[in-house]
Amino acid sequence: MPGVIRPARPRDAAGIADVHVASWRTTYPGMLPARYLLGMSRQSSYDRWQRTLSSPNTAAGTYVAFDARAGVVGFGSCGQQRSSIEGFGGEFFAIYLYDHAQGRGFGRRLMAAMAEDLIDRGMNSAVVWVLSTNPSRWFYERLGGVRIAEQEIDFAKSSVVETAYGWRDLAPLARLSADPPVG
Repeated sequence: MPGVIRPARPRDAAGIADVHVASWRTTYPGMLPARYLLGMSRQSSYDRWQRTLSSPNTAAGTYVAFDARAGVVGFGSCGQQRSSIEGFGGEFFAIYLYDHAQGRGFGRRLMAAMAEDLIDRGMNSAVVWVLSTNPSRWFYERLGGVRIAEQEIDFAKSSVVETAYGWRDLAPLARLSADPPVG
């Protein structure tokens, strides 16, 4: 069975927690405080995702990249925009993959599934916030995201700069979900 993108279920909480902690620890060294990354707990991440996925109100907009041999190899979540950038209704809150799952189309297909989800909920535009120093931010540009804002925030007792990428029309991004599945 090839890899698939599907809505997350409560039983995916452990897999999502593992991806969450592992991907933060491999993606953010040097960008976020080491004490924060080392202090991340699989159990607290699991508890959070179990609560999120057990409630229909908060589970909506959460998707997993599932590989038949490896299980959950990535996840993404989206919903109504939390910031106040005018002209954008939705927001991609998170998208994380194990390193070994990158470059196989999972990320692109997660973004497409989330774009489709947002459109289905009446949000035809969206933003994503990414650390400005994250080299993976170019992924969003390759998918049509346009740099629209920057902000400095306090995170784990450190100051970091985030960049927002936006899609004024999610339809082209959503159409990427029609591409063949990842093998």
